[in-house]
Amino acid sequence: MTKENNQNPKKEKNGGFFYQLKIILGVAFVFATLFAMWTPGVTTHVNSWDGINLEPVPTKQELKNDNNSSPLKPSVGIVAGHWGNDPGAVCSDGLKEAEVNLNIATLVQKYLAEEGFEVDLLREFDENLSGYQATALVSIHADSCDFINDLATGFKVAQAMANNRPEKSARLTACIRNRYSEATGLSLHSTSVTEDMTSYHAFSEIDENTPAVIIETGFLNLDRELLTQTPELSAQGIAAGIICFIRNESITSTQEPFSQ
Repeated sequence: MTKENNQNPKKEKNGGFFYQLKIILGVAFVFATLFAMWTPGVTTHVNSWDGINLEPVPTKQELKNDNNSSPLKPSVGIVAGHWGNDPGAVCSDGLKEAEVNLNIATLVQKYLAEEGFEVDLLREFDENLSGYQATALVSIHADSCDFINDLATGFKVAQAMANNRPEKSARLTACIRNRYSEATGLSLHSTSVTEDMTSYHAFSEIDENTPAVIIETGFLNLDRELLTQTPELSAQGIAAGIICFIRNESITSTQEPFSQ
């Protein structure tokens, strides 16, 4: 037997010892890992730990409802007719429709905000109207300053001729008609609804899933006192109509007045 062959048994013996040592250490490591994974407080697959939420915070977009048409929290757009564009109807004594509209629209915004809604006060041709998404949108206007006849008094509400959600806009229209009449005592003047109302420009600018209507709050001639001296009544009627729509209230029920 040569010298090289005499060294082989020792080499194989040492190699076997280290090999077994590695196996022992490997098994010990596996058991230690398994123990840690099953020990309370160190598990690595949990959604929360010690009261801390580990789920990702949802974005505003993810909080939108299933039809992706309006935010989870009800929001409302209020257009102050002619505001930022032109005076609208101008009376002989200088009274401007735009001023009357803005006054009422600002009060509507106030009342709805007090009810916890998010409210956008928009100009007549506001750039934000493009693709605007909300639970509802209402554009506020007033009728002519001129004396037409003794029947030229009252209000009117109209929805878009074409809308992706006609049943929603119809419901919004009915709610506002009912609540506005209750708050102001004015009668519906439906016979004078014009194409300018049913084809109102904002109807084609906003998101097709946003229910929208336009209201003529009264005539600046025979209904002038109501619109200028007690604008809060008009504002309360509009706000109550919007709330009726959002909360799916009965259209025939009488509502409590808003606090002053």
